[in-house]
Amino acid sequence: MLTARRADRLAEVAGQITSSGGLADTYQLDVTDQSAVNKFAAGLDRCDVLVANAGGAIGADYVADSSPADWLAMYEVNVLGTLHVVQALLPKLIASGAGTIVLMGSTAGLISYEGGGGYVAAKHGTHAVAETLRLELFDKPVRVIELAPGMVKTDEFAVNRFRGDTGKAAAVYAGVKEPLTAMDVADAVAWVVTRPAHFNVDLMVLRPRAQAAQHKVFREQ
Repeated sequence: MLTARRADRLAEVAGQITSSGGLADTYQLDVTDQSAVNKFAAGLDRCDVLVANAGGAIGADYVADSSPADWLAMYEVNVLGTLHVVQALLPKLIASGAGTIVLMGSTAGLISYEGGGGYVAAKHGTHAVAETLRLELFDKPVRVIELAPGMVKTDEFAVNRFRGDTGKAAAVYAGVKEPLTAMDVADAVAWVVTRPAHFNVDLMVLRPRAQAAQHKVFREQ
């Protein structure tokens, strides 16, 4: 079951799945709309796995110059969007007898950096949700897994962050021979979800080899 805001992107991913012999249903959904999320959840017969992947960054301004509206938008999708889907689907995840929740965090949720204040705050929020859920569900048949990717080169993330400025977006990955890709992250999701039910991955940090830490990246000249 695939959900996203854009029907064309949903159809594209569903097509990739079905062409490989899989099955895929789609549902157009904005996770910041709690009533819409609840309606979606009510229509499902069951839920064994929830991958809360919605997120994103806006801007790279310093705290002193940043827009509170941008901070709010990032908080709504990264934290409240996660909250909405978890709350709506948790009863079904528990009822499954072996539910799995995967929250898409970020290395920004573990360490701060200049120009990242709003996104860092939001992803620290996602990290807090994961840690708190794990404590609160300790006696329930649901595991909570957090993935924290570092530098991942996708078609949209950096472009959206820099408000369509493709030059600034490209500079993020300049000289990095092999940044992670969306497929790398998808492989990590597939691996953690397919471990036996008793096997929990509390936190998996993913970085390309070239990124030793948030501020230390090898760039070829």
